[in-house]
Amino acid sequence: MSIHTNKKPITLTTLGNLKKNSEKFTCLTAYESTMASVISENGVDVILVGDSLGMVVQGHDSTLPVTMDQLIYHLECVVNGNSGSHIMADMPFMSYSTDDLGLENAKRLMQAGANSVKIEGGEWISNMAQALSDRGIPVCAHMGLTPQTINRIGGHHVQGRDPSQKEKIINEAIALEKAGASMLLLECVPGDLAQEITSTLKIPVIGIGAGIHTDGQIMVVHDLLGISCLDTPPKFVKNFMEESSSIQDAIHRYVDEVKNLKFPSEEHTFK
Repeated sequence: MSIHTNKKPITLTTLGNLKKNSEKFTCLTAYESTMASVISENGVDVILVGDSLGMVVQGHDSTLPVTMDQLIYHLECVVNGNSGSHIMADMPFMSYSTDDLGLENAKRLMQAGANSVKIEGGEWISNMAQALSDRGIPVCAHMGLTPQTINRIGGHHVQGRDPSQKEKIINEAIALEKAGASMLLLECVPGDLAQEITSTLKIPVIGIGAGIHTDGQIMVVHDLLGISCLDTPPKFVKNFMEESSSIQDAIHRYVDEVKNLKFPSEEHTFK
């Protein structure tokens, strides 16, 4: 399967067509112009300007300290370096705690160059997803392990192993699609649960620690390059620099392995 160099912009229609054709797509985080340029030029479909910058750029132990102004600064840097990838921007912690606040902050992200915004939560964000969608702002709902609620969850634990929790996640995913979410991101859920949700929903499903059967895969670029901020990288992380001669080669290898169903493998998947 060939890897494209992004010349025509990747849109939601592009991603939807890839899902319909059972073709995988790739996503990586970026926080500044040069890396965004390298990522987009090596065929990555979606760039996420994530609040993970709080950990890998700012040195915090969580994503919670990241502000909207900081996210917008990094978003603008990424936009300047991008050459065709779809740019998704995180809505930081508490930036959508009310409808009015969420609408204003999503507007700011779109005006700064985002093509879609990502919000964390289950069915409780349905109203926000619908409000944003109704106003022409594409939403990616983030479910499973949601880092902004790490203090409530009590750590980085796999979500959806308990039968009742599994059923709840499936039902909430369906509800978010009905509410207008354009994409869904599943983090740290068993592979079989991710497969069931992906086959149930019509919208593209992105996975991180969710097995091989999601429509797309995402990684934090620092993890891909083997410079994770964590002493012990998560199970779903693969260091693509180990067998690569350059950063460009590592990113190209990641795209190739996702497109050709080599990554993630069983060793990166939760049961």
